[in-house]
Amino acid sequence: MASDAYEAVIGLEVHTHLLTCSKLFCGCAASFGAGPNENVCPICMGMPGVLPVLNRHAVELALRMALAAHSEIQNDSVFARKSYFYPDLPKGYQISQYELPLCKGGYIEISNGDAPRRIRLVRIHMEEDAGKNIHEADSSLVDFNRSGVPLVEIVSEPDIRSADEAGAYLRELRAILRYVGASEGRMEEGNFRCDVNVSVRPRGSSELGTKTEIKNLNSFRFVEKAIGYEVARQIEVLEAGGRIAQETHLWDPIREETRPMRSKEFANDYRYFPEPDLPPLRVEAAMIEQVRASMPELPAERRVRFQREFGLGAYEATILTDERELADYFESLLQAGLSSPKTAANWTMTEVLRVVNETGKPLQQAAPPAGETGALLKMVQEGTISLNAAKTAFAAMCKSGRGASSTIAEMGLLQISDETAIETACQNVIAAEAAKVSEYRSGRDKLFGFFVGQVMKEMGGKGNPKIVNEVLRKRLAGV
Repeated sequence: MASDAYEAVIGLEVHTHLLTCSKLFCGCAASFGAGPNENVCPICMGMPGVLPVLNRHAVELALRMALAAHSEIQNDSVFARKSYFYPDLPKGYQISQYELPLCKGGYIEISNGDAPRRIRLVRIHMEEDAGKNIHEADSSLVDFNRSGVPLVEIVSEPDIRSADEAGAYLRELRAILRYVGASEGRMEEGNFRCDVNVSVRPRGSSELGTKTEIKNLNSFRFVEKAIGYEVARQIEVLEAGGRIAQETHLWDPIREETRPMRSKEFANDYRYFPEPDLPPLRVEAAMIEQVRASMPELPAERRVRFQREFGLGAYEATILTDERELADYFESLLQAGLSSPKTAANWTMTEVLRVVNETGKPLQQAAPPAGETGALLKMVQEGTISLNAAKTAFAAMCKSGRGASSTIAEMGLLQISDETAIETACQNVIAAEAAKVSEYRSGRDKLFGFFVGQVMKEMGGKGNPKIVNEVLRKRLAGV
């Protein structure tokens, strides 16, 4: 921050697509990646005389997010028309919620390396998405595939005080959404987007400053950089005696600066009124309880459990629980019979994450089934194969899709644990390196590693290291 005399006051509005097959008010596909204007119909294109019908599954997913965020679910809520003109809004209004949203209040807890802190929520409400403008060198085009895709908007109180806290909040929120199956949270596909409201005030003041809204940020890095820039800009304006205008800005990732887009709208600019073509949404208590009964363990709860049950550190628990699939994989490794949670954690965070990152594929496609990886690590635990052999086999399994036992056998990676064979190899090395044996016995203990290497070379790298060390020490000692 440009001056310690000021503090930032930040609130976030997150829009995330709900993970439904069809749109919010019609049967068109809500999937990403179709050709331009393929997933459209008269309803989502706003043709005269059509009527919307609410998608029940979208409501269920919104309830999952509300329960995870400790929000108060309203048994009765109302959809409203939010009127504004933009080329990608075919009806000239958006069906959203305002005065009577589905959920009120709640919080998201973050730590960001410090003591846990709750970021309060104003509300969680449902709405439909708009289309997408595509600007070419000589034209502007509109793809309406996204128009009508179901969203929830999660609005925070202005409780965030730094770019780092904003990043921590967004990462935790995205993890929760993915855990409960409400959204894929894919920022690169535009289905997890963020508007940032930023103001500054003299440190110690309780009054809110004039805010700037930064629209449609679609990466954690952009959010953090935009906040950092905007806070510094506002402080510079105030220290020069100027005033902050209430505006909507866009983030320019090339110049790494915010730029004014328009003056900020107020609620009355949108002329909200109840949507006449939809009845009030009534959510019965039985439906809420049915959703509650299907809720999974949330990331924060899982982090605490991993530390308590498995003796993992905070960093390890955080990495492992970032994605539900990764946490499930780790626990499946333990169920395969591994005695060391640390071994399972380290393997998951290194080998498994590496292949996921390198291939860019989902974990289930990138890595072998957890049962096969567990069987591989159990062989290391039992001394059947070495750790390096396990890494070699794991890489082969990722490519071939074959199991641990067949891969180990096919590649000839089994360790030699037969003491007679190891004894012979040790004797051969000792006989061939008489001079170094004398040096070792005269006190040059560091030569032991040399002898181990020579024995492993003699055995083609397949000697059981533990037994090799035991036998070699005895022979070098003249026992």
